[in-house]
Amino acid sequence: MCNVLYIKGDKYLNYIGNRCAKLYGKYVLGTPYQRKVILSILVKDSMTSIFLPEVKAEALEAAKLAGDDNALWDIFIQPLHEELYKRQDFNFLDDLSEGQQLLISYDYVQMQVLQGGFIQLIQNGYIGLLPTMPGWLEVVGSHDMAKVIDNVLKVYVLNREELDKQTSVEEFARLYDEFQEFVTLDEEFHRLHPQVFSTLLQYAIHHTEEFLKLV
Repeated sequence: MCNVLYIKGDKYLNYIGNRCAKLYGKYVLGTPYQRKVILSILVKDSMTSIFLPEVKAEALEAAKLAGDDNALWDIFIQPLHEELYKRQDFNFLDDLSEGQQLLISYDYVQMQVLQGGFIQLIQNGYIGLLPTMPGWLEVVGSHDMAKVIDNVLKVYVLNREELDKQTSVEEFARLYDEFQEFVTLDEEFHRLHPQVFSTLLQYAIHHTEEFLKLV
């Protein structure tokens, strides 16, 4: 658990996240400019990964030649999921590079949101994956998706007590009617997802050394 300072102009709101990325001892959300300043300090260290899975170079090249984006995505993401499953501890993400963290975080987010929207993501306890995501998305050029995640966090901050509480099936269904803000955000995520998926995959392909050890 960690305190997160959400900055919007001269307004300051604090909330507790399930998991937040450590930025030299500070936990920060903010405007694109504020995140850019922080990321400019961190970027030189962001490539370092304690966990670097070994993958056969032939397997990666075969997937590239086949043009199967889903197979390529799996080559980068499955070793992370498998290791996380073994450890049963999200602190595992601290052993990953920024790129690896973005990939596995986005993979969880897209599985949740494409199935049941951001309300499902929040109710299933994955909100802690979002605070660092806007900054990472901006680094790879996915500015519109960064704004979507920012807006999700704004709605969450203002309605945390209601969104975090345990619900029955009926109460869960009513959240979709109560928080209409998420309808538009869900639609935006669906619209932007294919391009973001492609952008993240291309980033991984062009920075393989950050994600894999080829053997």
